[in-house]
Amino acid sequence: METNIMILLKYIFLGLLQGITEPIPISSSGHLVLAQHFMGIATEKLTFELLVNAGSLIAVLIIYRKDIWRLIKNGLSYLTTRNEAAKSDFRFIVYLMIATIPAGVAGVLFEEKISSIFKGGVIGIGITLLITGVALFLIRNLRGRKQDNDLRLRDAIIVGLAQMIALIPGISRSGATIVAAMGVGMKPDTALRFSFLLYIPVSVGGTLLSVTDMINDPDLTTLFVPYVLAFLVSIIASYFALKWFMGIMQKGNLIYFSLYCFIVGTLVIIFA
Repeated sequence: METNIMILLKYIFLGLLQGITEPIPISSSGHLVLAQHFMGIATEKLTFELLVNAGSLIAVLIIYRKDIWRLIKNGLSYLTTRNEAAKSDFRFIVYLMIATIPAGVAGVLFEEKISSIFKGGVIGIGITLLITGVALFLIRNLRGRKQDNDLRLRDAIIVGLAQMIALIPGISRSGATIVAAMGVGMKPDTALRFSFLLYIPVSVGGTLLSVTDMINDPDLTTLFVPYVLAFLVSIIASYFALKWFMGIMQKGNLIYFSLYCFIVGTLVIIFA
């Protein structure tokens, strides 16, 4: 039987794992499955997963707060005054909305089915990590030129479809969207910004759709303190992981994440 200290440490570790792996292209969902399989320290509760994801969301909101405020301000300005100087930001918002649709629709209709197919499939996680590694390897040297005002509808659709594919456990959401964004010619900083601003509506939508489940979670009272600690750890870890990843993107060192996915994916398949 787990002691209170062990329970706290377990949830803190899982919050840390979520926080570190969510922003970088190595799949947070895949690593949570691996932690459950190889270390036996995971939770099946949806409430916990939503809380630590919300922690990552808060970190993204903090880091991109200036971009978010600028987009909101200029988007409203263009809608009300047709200010041409704000048109680029308004169009960027429209493209984010369009890119949200594929994953949003697929998530509502098929996410449970996708998760049930891959649930407990550790070898499947190994395979999807290898796929992520290959994708990162293919775009490792790309240095596109497209900035925010150069994006087109086609670019938004392609990145949106990539985010939909990332519903498969083991396929990194950030990895899939960044690979797609750089594949259509976005500059690394533009690809990163589009990817994480795209994360916001999907994360918010998933949280809102699951509020009832969170309220009705029978463990919410007894595990309140571990949940809160994991939530706070997730915010801090996500913040620093994303800041670190932004530096990696500027230097063009995605090859390291590709190698990591190759190594971990291979080890998982061998030892699963």
